[in-house]
Amino acid sequence: MKAARLLALPCVTALVVLGTPTAADAHVTITASETGAGASTVLTASVGHGCEGSATTRMTFRIPEQILSVTPTRNPLWKVRTQIVPLDEPATDAHGNTVTERVGTVTYEARTPLPDGVRDTFELSLTLPDTEGETLAFPVIQTCEKGETAWTEVAAEGQDPEQLESPAPTVTISGSDEAGAEGTGHAESAAHEEGTASDASGDSPEAASRSMEMAAFGVGILGLLVGGAALVLVRRR
Repeated sequence: MKAARLLALPCVTALVVLGTPTAADAHVTITASETGAGASTVLTASVGHGCEGSATTRMTFRIPEQILSVTPTRNPLWKVRTQIVPLDEPATDAHGNTVTERVGTVTYEARTPLPDGVRDTFELSLTLPDTEGETLAFPVIQTCEKGETAWTEVAAEGQDPEQLESPAPTVTISGSDEAGAEGTGHAESAAHEEGTASDASGDSPEAASRSMEMAAFGVGILGLLVGGAALVLVRRR
């Protein structure tokens, strides 16, 4: 009985963790394929709920002023359009071109409303500004069959974002430290591969064991050959 109770405890704990919705589950979130300063990245926005149970009909993403160009990914269940707005002053894009306007918003409009409790994603391809440590907010207006939710709140300096009721999804631009960490990872991987090759050459116990097995196999083959030759000689005699 005691053992059964101990086994049941992790199951109950897992049920509580997986079955209880968290604050993050009720938010629109964004993940980035790359976060390095000046990097080209694909932002994936995710929504898994409606407006208090009502199905979602439109998602409008406001693009930060620091980002000049955005390429939205097609989604067969949604119609997509971009709104172009003028810049206060001309700017230079990632290719060295002078631009006077930028993408202000990207709007996905559902061909069929997204039911509450069903998840969908929206991808935006763009180039991050070369400003290490900066956090970019992407306010989202979620329009539903009944009602609307504005995910536009941005945490003030020193404020915990978890305290916000309707936080805007954000992306924090990283710097050269993260790139260096990736380089270190590659170096460690190469060192591991080199070590593996060295082990295979006979430096490790496993390699020595394999060598002994091969030697024994060779001796066995040689014995069969010798025995066969002796049998032939006996038959000839």
